[in-house]
Amino acid sequence: MITSNKGQVNGSMNRFGKGSVWPAEWKMTKDLITGIPMRQLTDVLSHSFHLYFTNDGWYEGGRKLLFGSDRENAANLYSMDLTTGEITQLTAYKDARAAIQGTYVNPKRKAAYFGRDDLIIALNLETLEEQVIYETPARYSLGNISCTADGKWLCAGIKEDLSDRIQASLGAGYIGFEETARAKPHCQILLIPAEGGEAKVLHEDNVWIGHVNASPTQPHIISFCHEGPWDLVDHRIWCLNIETGDRWKIRASADHVFVGHEYWHADGIRIGYHGYTESLSNKDGKFIGSVLYDNAEGEEFAFPFQNMHVHSNDSSLIAGDGQQTSAYHGEQLQDTICLWKKTGDRLEGPRILCRHRGSFQSQKIHVHPRFSPDGKQLLFTSDMSGYGNLYLVDVPEFETLPKQSL
Repeated sequence: MITSNKGQVNGSMNRFGKGSVWPAEWKMTKDLITGIPMRQLTDVLSHSFHLYFTNDGWYEGGRKLLFGSDRENAANLYSMDLTTGEITQLTAYKDARAAIQGTYVNPKRKAAYFGRDDLIIALNLETLEEQVIYETPARYSLGNISCTADGKWLCAGIKEDLSDRIQASLGAGYIGFEETARAKPHCQILLIPAEGGEAKVLHEDNVWIGHVNASPTQPHIISFCHEGPWDLVDHRIWCLNIETGDRWKIRASADHVFVGHEYWHADGIRIGYHGYTESLSNKDGKFIGSVLYDNAEGEEFAFPFQNMHVHSNDSSLIAGDGQQTSAYHGEQLQDTICLWKKTGDRLEGPRILCRHRGSFQSQKIHVHPRFSPDGKQLLFTSDMSGYGNLYLVDVPEFETLPKQSL
């Protein structure tokens, strides 16, 4: 049974603009496997999606959630009041040139940052005023943005523009992904004042640099990666001290072992990731791991389950999004969001939370599960209805969930 709460948009379904408000679109249903209640947060005939899984979209003490939507054939940023479902439009672009999925919230002030073309734009989350605080130099393109834990600095990557040599569409099926990595573009990691000002180059190299992510608690530490197919890059995960310039490898590489999709735990000192071992069978070579940013206290757990991404607030409970609905692992369809629970030195699971039925057809509709800051709910995006929508699921006791067949 499905219940919904829908209405007119300020009296008209065609009235869009900065500050426009819509009533809740959410509706409740139950997962077909577990029977767990699922709340579909958005419901329009266009893609809606949450922020990239490394970016915390909750703000105002967890009461509001930032998300992107392609309503009216344009990519814009929206805010949802999670107590009522009411939606407020925060930007009013008429095209799809803003990198909304990469929006990053300042942890110390009411501001969020996103890229548009070659600009970094700061959005005041109260007044909705926008300010350009950085412009990428000619012949470079803007990468992802994050903000340091003290709220004072933005960290961003820029990459040499190779569009004259390589046809790429990285957001729609990773077209040109391997070619870009092999070309070794000149890249820089920048430190930019959050209020605008002169940018400082923290690091540069002739290798594709991506996933520049600031620790959520340590203002002087950021992580980044050497981007590309994991079996092609020299080393994936790195850390950098923005005060000293020192940088170092995270999870030292081993022959035929590949890791990626790194993310910070909520404590800001441990980095989570997943990976695989090429020398073993595809089933037995997968693992989930985490390590402190100084490479101490590393832990890894082998498991026979394919994940596109994993996320956790700490090491105790980990979520993974399986794979696309058209892919099979043997005879078993694995388009499910599953949980793993750490008990002592063991990782129990996987247990099925819900079936996502996502296609992963483009970057904005990757499932990208992310726990809420309090760990009580899990947010994900799925195009199970034909369009990308946001879903929010309460996380029950681990032992009540059914086991995933492997």
